[in-house]
Amino acid sequence: MSKPRIKICCISSVDEARAAVAAGAAALGLVGPMPSGPGVITDDEIYAIAKEVPPPVATFLLTSETQAADVVAHYRRVETNTIQLVDALADKDYKAIRAQLPAVKLVQVVHVLDDASVDEACEAAAEADAVLLDSGNPNLAVKELGGTGRVHNWDLSRKIVETCGKPVFLAGGIRAGNVREAFEKVGPFGFDLCSSVRTGGRLDPAKLDAFFAEVERL
Repeated sequence: MSKPRIKICCISSVDEARAAVAAGAAALGLVGPMPSGPGVITDDEIYAIAKEVPPPVATFLLTSETQAADVVAHYRRVETNTIQLVDALADKDYKAIRAQLPAVKLVQVVHVLDDASVDEACEAAAEADAVLLDSGNPNLAVKELGGTGRVHNWDLSRKIVETCGKPVFLAGGIRAGNVREAFEKVGPFGFDLCSSVRTGGRLDPAKLDAFFAEVERL
């Protein structure tokens, strides 16, 4: 397997973006309004950070919007090159987004809860450019749509990698101490992490370097 791509999420400033890119990040996550979880910044901040990120590093807008028109409107305020849909898209209307934003990549998050998540991920993969497997729970009264720091069932994630036919990012409790196990057990295209490279909510250079050192040894 080739080396996994690394996405650093919850980027909160241009300085954090630069630090993540310098460490080796292939993508950055910029978090819009969420019902819960860390890393939320304003649309103006997302726009300003995205403009400073050099190619070929990807900039992901994390949006909790579920209507295609609202997703498009959110994107137009920030102009990242990728949209990460952290909740299920109403009516699975991916075509409506693509019609408006043909050059923008779409990444669908699937929160791995049980065997049904495998089918959900494969359905999403038929429409999205990639799938991101996380450990939230959109069924709660206050939805968890990411940033939990919890590991989910990697056996299910492996099934998704083997069957969905699109690049798969693995999120949820990924850190320096378990990235090798995750890579060997799941074999994802990439990893997505937030809390494990932070101290007091801020990107921690030492933790970032430790993580990328482990990735280099894979």
